[in-house]
Amino acid sequence: MLGLPGTTEINKPLPKKALFDKFKPNAADRKLFDEQISRLSIVAEISPQTVSLAPSAEVSAIYVIDVTLKTPDCDKKNIALLSKLIDQRMLFVLEYGDNARLAVYRAEKVLVSEEKPTDEWQLDLSGLDLEAVWENIVAQIGSIDLAGGKGLDATIAKNDHREKLAKQIVVLEKKAMSERQPRRKWELAEEIKRLKAELEGMR
Repeated sequence: MLGLPGTTEINKPLPKKALFDKFKPNAADRKLFDEQISRLSIVAEISPQTVSLAPSAEVSAIYVIDVTLKTPDCDKKNIALLSKLIDQRMLFVLEYGDNARLAVYRAEKVLVSEEKPTDEWQLDLSGLDLEAVWENIVAQIGSIDLAGGKGLDATIAKNDHREKLAKQIVVLEKKAMSERQPRRKWELAEEIKRLKAELEGMR
């Protein structure tokens, strides 16, 4: 899977019941998880035992988790829940039919890739050690450009803030269009102008 070396391949089911019994998520989280996820299994381990890469102080292994979905979409809450329950570096392959998206949890945010046929995914293991490899995997999935010299977490936070600003502008523009009071309309226009200037300054 993902074009990884054969030495990384394993097949270890992760029964949902065992996860629920061990970690005891609340009823709402458990219901959402159950509605969208059919089954889970660990399909690959990227570690010094399986590839020629040294561990780092932070990363000793990266696990690839195959997630078979019942629905085309997987709520990001499910990925965040799994990532918080299991204290490991995990790459999730969200499979529905013949297609898949890749997902990771980093900097309190779930990053999800585009969707394409499962057998077309090729994961690039680039880096001098497992920590660098992990950061590059996260960057690949989140379409993050690390060439600017900024750290991965700082870049994720900046991108997240940019997305929130853009959404906020859209909401305010809709409000401004339907607003009838001239003073309130002017206030909204000023706020939109301020947010657009902030967004432009982040480019």
